[in-house]
Amino acid sequence: MKIIQPSYILTPDELLCDQAIAFESTIQKIAPLQELQKAFPDAPVEVLEKNSLIIPGLINAHVHLEFSANKTELSYGDFINWLYSVIENRENLITGCKKECISQAIDAMLESGITSFGAISSYGMDLEACKDAKQNVVFFNELIGSQAVMADALFGDFLARLDASKAIKRKGFYPAVAIHSPYSVHPILIKKALEIVKNEKLKLTAHFMESKAEREWLDTSEGEFKDFFEKLLNQKTSVSDSCEFLEHFNDIPTLFTHAVQTTEKEREIIAQHKHTIIHCPISNRLLGNKTLNIKALNEKNINWIVATDGLSSNYKLDLFEEIKISLFMHSDAPLLKFAKALFRGITSDAAKALGLNTGEIKEGKNADMLVIDLQNEPNEELVLHLILHRYNISKVFINGELIKDN
Repeated sequence: MKIIQPSYILTPDELLCDQAIAFESTIQKIAPLQELQKAFPDAPVEVLEKNSLIIPGLINAHVHLEFSANKTELSYGDFINWLYSVIENRENLITGCKKECISQAIDAMLESGITSFGAISSYGMDLEACKDAKQNVVFFNELIGSQAVMADALFGDFLARLDASKAIKRKGFYPAVAIHSPYSVHPILIKKALEIVKNEKLKLTAHFMESKAEREWLDTSEGEFKDFFEKLLNQKTSVSDSCEFLEHFNDIPTLFTHAVQTTEKEREIIAQHKHTIIHCPISNRLLGNKTLNIKALNEKNINWIVATDGLSSNYKLDLFEEIKISLFMHSDAPLLKFAKALFRGITSDAAKALGLNTGEIKEGKNADMLVIDLQNEPNEELVLHLILHRYNISKVFINGELIKDN
């Protein structure tokens, strides 16, 4: 048992003063320091400096780590051009980012306060680095393949990667499943994968409606994807439309990433089945895609959270940067109210979406905590200030263990 007393605690909507936290791997009690010392007389006490603030550890629900070697190799500004550049450079990027490269990306996330993340793994090359990561990891093994003739081989590869992740036994590591997208995964494969998800109660994610090309291909089998699929896969029509794709997930709350091209009907389905949308503003901007219509999501009470995507479509894996960009992108949103929603989207709401017992400074929650060094006494706009100003993160705790101290 340890006791820590900051000047303030943000959890994540309420600001507490003159309170201390008693914790082991989970938060045991939040109360005035004297009360905690009476309850836990043998626990060592750390009193933090003036204007210190404890907030929940940040949660990055969607990140591709296998392309972390990218800096200038990929083409930005247009989704299809970016996709061709990924295919052209994929081998060099993958072979150029082995465990050390991926670990550096994971450590960079830790430096920016990310204590949990969802890794979208296409090849399993990030498994060892994620196993050794200090953070909590939801490891999404990705399934891809739109050709029925290749279904057995592709599913066999997926199963082998899933089994390898299930063999990892360490606290805070959770094997999971990702379906790449409606245009790239055959319904046969989706059904087989979702049987595993249901039987083993695994978390599930998928990309959905990221680009105009995807919208046109699923609706009409036309548009910019037509040439792409005919040339590379000898495929003349899409394997399903968007609603057929969504029907697969009716019984499983799923994290759908991007969703910038959704229709009202699709949003109704997403709302009805309690799915979550992952908002990746920087990735959408760099790939020439639309800005997510968060107002439309709110109108249907759709859960939404924020993530960075990977370094193939971002310049850093930093959630404070991500929500700052979103804050300015959505210029018609009420500033402070939206800032608070963005902050919940990288803390409590993200934890709920991933099924993690974290994201809040609250009794019973995992002790994933950041100590922020404020420059002044906070006011009612604290969350907005956290987004606008890069305050120093002096300590990071994950599951009660001090991971960073400076």
